[in-house]
Amino acid sequence: MKVGILGSGSVGKVIGSAFATLGHEVMLGSREPDREDVKEWKKGAGSKAKSGTFEEAAKFGELAVLATAWSGTQNAISLAKPANLAGKVVIDATNPLDFSGPGKPPTLAVGGHDSAGERVQQWIPQGRVVKAFNHVGNQHMFRPSFPGGPPDMFIAGNDEGAKREVAKVLGGFGWPQAIDLGGIEASRYIEALAMIWILHYFKTGSGAHAFKLLRK
Repeated sequence: MKVGILGSGSVGKVIGSAFATLGHEVMLGSREPDREDVKEWKKGAGSKAKSGTFEEAAKFGELAVLATAWSGTQNAISLAKPANLAGKVVIDATNPLDFSGPGKPPTLAVGGHDSAGERVQQWIPQGRVVKAFNHVGNQHMFRPSFPGGPPDMFIAGNDEGAKREVAKVLGGFGWPQAIDLGGIEASRYIEALAMIWILHYFKTGSGAHAFKLLRK
């Protein structure tokens, strides 16, 4: 499979490397595809990895991953051109974080009756958007290992087929439980869950935690 990653920060690089490790062809999309850190990523990710502009990555991918900082998300989609993502599964790994409070943890810039997931679906109206990966640290996105067993990943999206495809991706990444919370509006609660992860990170200084739904 060909995968287009929109975003060349730590999350995009980790997810891109994971897909390459699993044998997929990956293009890391960036505003500056020839940046030194992007070149280093390509070397480390191997022969399956390449870089390009947002538009090139969106065209390249049979599946796309949105892994941008929230402040640049709408612009990245505009540069990618939504028509290039029409009909494709788009995994939305973004969190709508506001870092304006100096010396404080971020807050949600979008919440309540709206979410980043819903806005992304509006910005890519013909894309099959699925919220995933946003509520765990990037160091545990691929093959997470915890003493209590693998954690669970909560997902949301309007397209049932797209969610099944994302569940398969997650299984390959080492997440056997993809818990479907419903339509894309459920992103409101998955993004709020991400804030719990973030606040615990700021409290402890450690990203070694994830969520699991316990059942009887």
